[in-house]
Amino acid sequence: MTWLGQWKYLGGKSALRSIVVGAGLVLFSFGSAMAAQSFEAWRDGFQAQARQAGVSAETFRRAFEGVTPDPAVLEAANRQAEFVKPIWEYLESAVSNSRIETGRQMLQRYDREMAEIERRYGVSRYVFTAIWGMESSYGAVLDNHKVVRPVIRSLATLAHGDPKRAEFARTQLIAALKILQNGDVHPSRMMGSWAGAMGHTQFIPTTYEAYAVDFTGDGRRDIWDSVPDALASTANYLKNSGWADGETWGYEVNLPRGFDFGLADEQTKRSVTEWEYLGVRRTHARDFPRPNDQAVLMLPAGANGPAFLMLRNFNAIKRYNNATSYALGVGHLADRLAGGGTFAQSWPTQDQPLTRTQKEEMQRLLSSRGFDPGGVDGQVGPMTRSAIRSFQGRSGLPADGYPSYSLLERLRTGS
Repeated sequence: MTWLGQWKYLGGKSALRSIVVGAGLVLFSFGSAMAAQSFEAWRDGFQAQARQAGVSAETFRRAFEGVTPDPAVLEAANRQAEFVKPIWEYLESAVSNSRIETGRQMLQRYDREMAEIERRYGVSRYVFTAIWGMESSYGAVLDNHKVVRPVIRSLATLAHGDPKRAEFARTQLIAALKILQNGDVHPSRMMGSWAGAMGHTQFIPTTYEAYAVDFTGDGRRDIWDSVPDALASTANYLKNSGWADGETWGYEVNLPRGFDFGLADEQTKRSVTEWEYLGVRRTHARDFPRPNDQAVLMLPAGANGPAFLMLRNFNAIKRYNNATSYALGVGHLADRLAGGGTFAQSWPTQDQPLTRTQKEEMQRLLSSRGFDPGGVDGQVGPMTRSAIRSFQGRSGLPADGYPSYSLLERLRTGS
């Protein structure tokens, strides 16, 4: 997910412990990479690659003047949190009262510009404003140098010192150099995350090149200091990601007693009418405005939490950030900014979320029982959820695909 979303999704003290424990290993890796090739030697070799891509010698010289590797970037790239917040805690932070209030103030402040952005790109102002709030707290973090850092330095550090991300970083670095060459931003203002995501709505350089727009007409696509440019660029990205004008992202729904949770596989599409035939109803007895829309059923916290029918605009948001928690946060924040209420159903806050180590243990146990989770990495993706559903179905449990602590205990005991 995006840099700010990742940090807020990490679990406070446990995440900090991971950073401290990993710091020595990171610095050792950093030293090893430096010993293999000095930063200066790498920079000189990379300049030839940049020149072949159309970056002038003067642009390269100005961009790299005084640039040295940033060890903090490698620390951030290599940290791996043991504990991740459950989705209800993530949403509580992402859709906080202060974020809602500030977002409504921004809606008033930029009302004229947002109306034109909506007209031009067909994307709801509440959605691109929600993304703005999620990505940079409406720009509040952009001048916080404890959070943001020079993009050229960050990407150069990754390209030189992080073999796993070197190819990505080189591609983004060339794109960033072209942005500077085009004059869209001064090098001193090209600030972003440790991974190179930039501006109010956190575009990586290649995304910027493809989708950033000059909404104000001043000759620069300025997503750092021009809110209208940043929001229009975000709307343009969503439009090109398949956003359907006039439609929402999804609905919170109630499921009937005895519902087959195996249908909530997050992949099988049915029309809203077909879901209604299966007993799925919108909360608060509201009607579905577009019964022919195709939707998938999602249970982000399993059978004991809220249920949602997700439409194609939900996938457009996930093109911005592929985490379900992030896309749900954007959708819910957008609804709250528009005057909507909280979710009707309660989250299972009494459930004990699994640590990364426990998720890896669950994957190993599933594999040993013949249910393929797609590897042991502590990440609960589609294959792991499918393996969980298969085990749950075989065990007579609700097949919701949710990696609960009670399920881990059942796997441990072999029952």
